[in-house]
This record gives sequence, structure tokens and C-alpha cells, in this order.
Amino acid sequence: MSRINAIKLKKKWAPYLLIAPTIIYYFLFWLSPVLSAIYNSFRDPSGKFTLANYVEVFTHTSFGVAFRNTAFIAGVSVFIEFIVALLLAILINQKFKGSGIFLFLAMIPMALPAVGAAAIWKTGLTTNGWMNSLLYYLGIIGKGTRIHFLGGSVFSIMWLIILVDAWQVIPSMMIILLAGLQNLSKEAQEAGYIFGANRFRTLMDITIPMLKPTIVTAVILRLISAIQIWLIVVLLFGFDRIPLLLERIVYYKEEVSRLKNSYQIASTYSVIVAIIVTVAAVLYLKFSGAFEKYEETGDENE
Repeated sequence: MSRINAIKLKKKWAPYLLIAPTIIYYFLFWLSPVLSAIYNSFRDPSGKFTLANYVEVFTHTSFGVAFRNTAFIAGVSVFIEFIVALLLAILINQKFKGSGIFLFLAMIPMALPAVGAAAIWKTGLTTNGWMNSLLYYLGIIGKGTRIHFLGGSVFSIMWLIILVDAWQVIPSMMIILLAGLQNLSKEAQEAGYIFGANRFRTLMDITIPMLKPTIVTAVILRLISAIQIWLIVVLLFGFDRIPLLLERIVYYKEEVSRLKNSYQIASTYSVIVAIIVTVAAVLYLKFSGAFEKYEETGDENE
């Protein structure tokens, strides 16, 4: 083989060799478990092919309740967190005096693991926790009065979950949006002011449209993680109090593992959750117009 051919061969295979570790990692730690879960979802405990697992999930488990709870928490939390994160990102982007300290303080909840955040709120939301003490010292509740935060209705508990989750997740969305704001063209925003637009109109007509790719990224990432919420709920309220889709997977895998088909039911829930996450992401991309933008970009490149 000539030296020229050897160089061409190296150039041809070099990219594939560079991405080979990523492909191997992807296959071993993502694709392989996914294929295993799909396989087990169509098998009974004896290993025979069956659709009974899906029938049981949809008819004899709390799938409907878990789906409604997950949809409510994901939808409301993503909306609230996006609005608050966007406002905080815009505020910090003004670079006022002390904005760096404010950013540091706002990022603290993001650095806490879910277990740590749950422990903080668990001790705070109990009857004699620091939340009731704080409300008493602020004069909101009287002496001897206690609010039972963890003992309310299912609806009130879901709102409590949304607030606790927002406290921890808003900083991560804020960082993504802040990075997008700092990369926007200052000239376009200044042009809006020159042509008579106030801050609100400049924000709505110039800043947010230019920020759309970053918004799409932030919302999709948050939507996916919101659908998969479970740990902080289980640590605060235990299993079965507020059934959620991902909580059902852990419930059947760990809590009722002695059932003869518990592993198959957990695998079936895993497949269903994966499908729901994919559909939710695709629908958001569709309605946000991201697909049209990519098609236009592709046409321009051609």
C-alpha cells in the first residue's frame, strides 16, 4: 500500500475511531438497557412472549392516576419555572451592582442533590419544622398554631411538590436562559429603543424571538426531567401517596419485588415512560416551530 493511500485510509477512519468510545459507551449503558427493558416488557415470568404486562399496567395498576399526577406536575412546574427563570435571567443580565452575589445565591439550590433538598424540606414541612417556626416569627400564624404541610389533600400536596421542585430547578433553567441572553446581539435591542419601543415591547418583539432556540432547549430539558420526577416525592411522602410514572417503576422494582411479575411490570412502565418523554419532546418541537426552522436551515445549506 502506497504512503498516499495509507494517509487517505487514516483520514477516512480517523473520525470513526475518535467517536468509537462514545458509541461503545452509548451501546453498553443506554441502548443495551433500553432493548433489555423492551424485551422484558413482552415476556412473562417464564420467559414466554405476552402482551399481558401492558394489559395489566393499563387496567390493573394505578397508571391512570400516575399519568394524571405526572402530567399536572410536569405541565404546571415547567410553566412556572420557565417564567420565573426568564425573569431572573433578565434581571441578572442587567449586571446591576451585586448581581454576581445574587447569581451565586440563586445557584445554591441547584448544587444540592435531590436527597439533600428533600431532607431540608422534610425537616421544614413537618408540624414542628422550621417552616412553621418561620411563619410564627413573621407573625403569619399565632402561637400554638401549626400548619400540616405534609398532611393535606392530594391536590395541595401536588402544589407543594411543584413549589419544592421549582426551588431546586429554577436556577438550572435560569443559567441556560442567562447564557442565551448574554449571546444576543446588543445592536438589535438598541435598534428597538431607537425606533421608539419601550423595554416591554423590545423584550417581546426582539429579545424573546432571538432567544427562542435557547428557550426550546431549556424547556425540553426541563420537560423531560419533570416527567421523570419521583425521588423527592418518595422521600417526602413515601410510595403510593402520590403515584407518578417513574415512581411506579421503582415501586414495582424495589417495594413489591416479591411479586412474580414485578420486574416485567417495572420494565413495561419504563418503556411507556420513554415513549411519553419522546412524544412530549417531539410535540413541543413541533408546536414551537423548531422543525420548520431546521428545514429552512437545511434548504439554505443546500
